[in-house]
Amino acid sequence: MPVITTRNLSKVYNPDTVPVHALRNVTLTIEEGEFTSVRGPSGSGKTTLLNIIGGLDKPTNGMVVINGTTITGMKDSKLIDFRLNNIGFVFQSYNLIPVFTAYENVSFIMLLQKRSKNEMKARTEELLEAVGLGSKLHSRPRELSGGEQQRVAVARALASRPKFILADEPTANLDTASAMNLLDMMERMNREENVTFVFSTHDQRVIERARRVITMVDGAIDSDVQQNGDRKYAEE
Repeated sequence: MPVITTRNLSKVYNPDTVPVHALRNVTLTIEEGEFTSVRGPSGSGKTTLLNIIGGLDKPTNGMVVINGTTITGMKDSKLIDFRLNNIGFVFQSYNLIPVFTAYENVSFIMLLQKRSKNEMKARTEELLEAVGLGSKLHSRPRELSGGEQQRVAVARALASRPKFILADEPTANLDTASAMNLLDMMERMNREENVTFVFSTHDQRVIERARRVITMVDGAIDSDVQQNGDRKYAEE
């Protein structure tokens, strides 16, 4: 079963004044274990697509199905719970809670899920060790480098054991060494633990690592390319 399916997804901002067509009939399937990059220039719709897939925005038309559940039209209260248990997010700006330690930032989502203290402790320590921050459990964001903060953000995204992770420009604020270390880590988790990653990016460093590259132009899928050279064009 695909983890993500969109059907004829459209998004129009300001429909009653100056309409902006952010998405135009996007039909897409992401299978479990993919390491996929959605690329395109600013205004191409890639971030809007990820936001709608993640339930952070609503489409004007079309539908989104996550692991067999249709989230389009879902009540906000139910959608919040669904996101909490099924979708991990990594943002360009890290979005860590500044007064929380690395440990607290990662464990917070499990607190919301009402996991046991023992489970939270074991999972948090396991994840921070996996991202190379086992010695910085009690460091706050201001005491960490940008690359370290983004690794905490990835550990936090994984904490809830989501069906997949949406990463919106995760390397944009990182230097080359930090970006490559982060990508190494995410690629390892993808290959060893079958974690599904979908990136929105214009960073060539991310695109080169992806095994599938979807290019968007003017809100529509222009091409869908497997890195082995197989090419699929957008569905009509």
